[in-house]
Amino acid sequence: MSKSVFGIATTQGQAERIIDRLQSQGFAASEISVLLPDASGTGDFGHVKSSKASEGVTAGVTTGGVAGGAIGLLAGIGALAIPGVGPFIAAGPIMAALSGAALGATTGGIVGGLIGLGIPEIEAKRYEEKLKKGNYLVSVRTDDGDEIDRAKAIFKDLGAEDISTVSEASVPAK
Repeated sequence: MSKSVFGIATTQGQAERIIDRLQSQGFAASEISVLLPDASGTGDFGHVKSSKASEGVTAGVTTGGVAGGAIGLLAGIGALAIPGVGPFIAAGPIMAALSGAALGATTGGIVGGLIGLGIPEIEAKRYEEKLKKGNYLVSVRTDDGDEIDRAKAIFKDLGAEDISTVSEASVPAK
């Protein structure tokens, strides 16, 4: 069973430094996720709708825009309109959780998607509030205890807030 390490970055620069460090320490880009509010309103992202929740939604970046650098290089990047919460940009495994059936969960929105990833409801609500304030949620899937420790150290080293580790038993297989 894989686990994920989650943390909040307060700026795009901090989120990109975390992503860069994770990659330079051997974590695959396909295992790194980021979720951020899309306050740009620039329409820099193409939208692709999918009815297959397990496959998620993939959308391509059409210009550098808000998701340049490390964030723009992550897999499955796209824009989501989350009812009651607003527009978000997501990339990586978190994209499937938020674009699929989780949005229809009874809790709904970001909280429902995060709960679907194995995050306890109280933490999911705290992450949603931080996202609404313009912060970035960064996560990485890990396979063993050593990877968890390395990932947590990276998040801590680079000043991430609200660092947590969760089991991902309910995440759809790739």
